[in-house]
Amino acid sequence: MSPDADRLLTPDVCIVGAGSAGLVAAAGAAQLGLDVVLVERALMGGDCLNHGCVPSKALIAAARMAQAQRAGGPFGVAPVEPRVDFARVMDHVAGVIAAIEPNDSVERFEGLGVRVLREEARFVGRTELQAGPYRIRSKRIVLATGSRPALPPIEGLAEVPHLTNETVFANRVLPDHLLVIGGGPIGLEMAQAHRRLGARVTVLEAAGFLAKDDPELSSVVVTRLRQEGVEMEGGAAIVRAEQAAGGVALVLGDGRRIEGSHLLVAAGRVPTIDTLDLDRAGIAHTRRGITVDGRLRTSNRNVWAIGDCNGLYAFTHMAGYEASLFIRSALFRVPARLDAGIVPWTTYTDPELAHVGLDERTARERHGERIRVVRWSLAENDRAQTERETAGLVKAVTDRRGRILGASIVAPQAGELIQPWCLALSRRLGISAMASFVPPYPTLGEASKRAAGSYYTETLFGSRTRWLVGLLARLPVW
Repeated sequence: MSPDADRLLTPDVCIVGAGSAGLVAAAGAAQLGLDVVLVERALMGGDCLNHGCVPSKALIAAARMAQAQRAGGPFGVAPVEPRVDFARVMDHVAGVIAAIEPNDSVERFEGLGVRVLREEARFVGRTELQAGPYRIRSKRIVLATGSRPALPPIEGLAEVPHLTNETVFANRVLPDHLLVIGGGPIGLEMAQAHRRLGARVTVLEAAGFLAKDDPELSSVVVTRLRQEGVEMEGGAAIVRAEQAAGGVALVLGDGRRIEGSHLLVAAGRVPTIDTLDLDRAGIAHTRRGITVDGRLRTSNRNVWAIGDCNGLYAFTHMAGYEASLFIRSALFRVPARLDAGIVPWTTYTDPELAHVGLDERTARERHGERIRVVRWSLAENDRAQTERETAGLVKAVTDRRGRILGASIVAPQAGELIQPWCLALSRRLGISAMASFVPPYPTLGEASKRAAGSYYTETLFGSRTRWLVGLLARLPVW
């Protein structure tokens, strides 16, 4: 038996899961001088580094390079069909992961003073965990176990070869025809990237594409994907998956049979909580995740749940935000609570689609007709014209007093362009703040200022203002 068998550890903080949420919490607590144990059964860095944000954006970047070779015609640059070495593309993806990996490594966190256990943890009491040969007892336990891909209940799906975000980046053979189940952000990002790299791609979505986003803006993304040759099947009821001579086949409710060489399942995620033995610690949970209050504390007052495992927001930036809330509320005892109104998200298609706060539909449900909607088209933006990227817009929603309720942008680099709106919402700024800042010219960011400024168009150039200016013009020069 190991000399460490049943060894008792009593840290100030025990964190289960070394993804984005767990690493931020561990680093923060350790740098505050606390004794921290971090338990991780799989890869340091979690889904974001190894299977999510980092590899997907690296693949998207490679696909953008390929597409640029096709798109030079309007600029006077002869377009060519790129020669794609897909194995080298995936080497690029692996290289990006490797470059970032040291930031999330065991060595870095041990250097910060964190004790890292490469074990699977489960509760054996309200404040006790078993992790391999270690018994861990702590007054502050943080669950940050993330999520994993969901497999929709389609007959035969589990029996046919399929990819998920956890395996697609290990594939080194360009699909001849990639079938994608799911028309959300992950599905469409991967569909466009593979199409640009030379694969035929068909996306099947049971409901609407990018259903959580404003349809006025999401339609711009869907149109672009269709223009690039991605086959989009909305309202597709898949009744069965089966093997085919060339790979896989999906049978639809209308009798059609669509065959492909590869199948990617991107139909949502489920929290990774099934091996934790939560009931032994009195922790309430559902299929959607661990139940938490506004401070991210569970029904067990000694346990917090942050990141994907609580089922609130499956975004890396939210994992970091929630970890910071744990540090503030649990360690500094500041009454910090999660503010759902400042949650942004971005779909990294081309063009990108970014959003923060309320969209128009939700704002009308909550405020009725007491809202104002302002827009500015990229067709009216000089920088967009120079780049020939005029399919897009900035759209913001305010209340009648000009308080910003939310904003959405579909444009190149929309994830960057949304950030002033994120700041405005987090600081409770009004539309006048966005209308009065001075952006450099020519930039896409001017579209946000112009959208905000349009809030005042009717008032500024209306009949009453014109009457007043005419009266003032007759007075002596001031």
